[in-house]
Amino acid sequence: MASFTLTATLPKFSSIGATVVRRSLWSSRAFVTAAPRPLQATAAQQDASEAYDKASDAVKQGTKEVKKTGEDMKDKAASTTEQVTQKTKDVASKVSETAQDLTEKAKQTVQEAWETAKDTSQKMKDTVVGKAEESKEDIKEHAKIVERSMNTKN
Repeated sequence: MASFTLTATLPKFSSIGATVVRRSLWSSRAFVTAAPRPLQATAAQQDASEAYDKASDAVKQGTKEVKKTGEDMKDKAASTTEQVTQKTKDVASKVSETAQDLTEKAKQTVQEAWETAKDTSQKMKDTVVGKAEESKEDIKEHAKIVERSMNTKN
């Protein structure tokens, strides 16, 4: 009969938690389960919430640091790229100037060589023509001598 008394009084304590009454033919025992105490659950929940907030803040801070580091690296890379680009432009400009100077010098050298060749050709022509004139005069003189000598023998 004790089991009936427990079963009858349990509905009065239903605010405690879920109640399971189990009766079997062989045993008249009743099993009662109770929900965890609300104060304990709230304290554990608060601890978990605080730990979550701390972890969330740490992740946000880490993300900000990584982002800042990435931006710094990007700025440094951009600065280095600009410096390399400027130096490349400077070197290209110097190479272009040097190439122009070399082209001008080569042009001048070719012009001087052409003038020298023309002068040499003219000197050779004058020399050959002068020798030819001398030879022509010599031949005319020898021809006159030969003609006189042939006329005297006849």
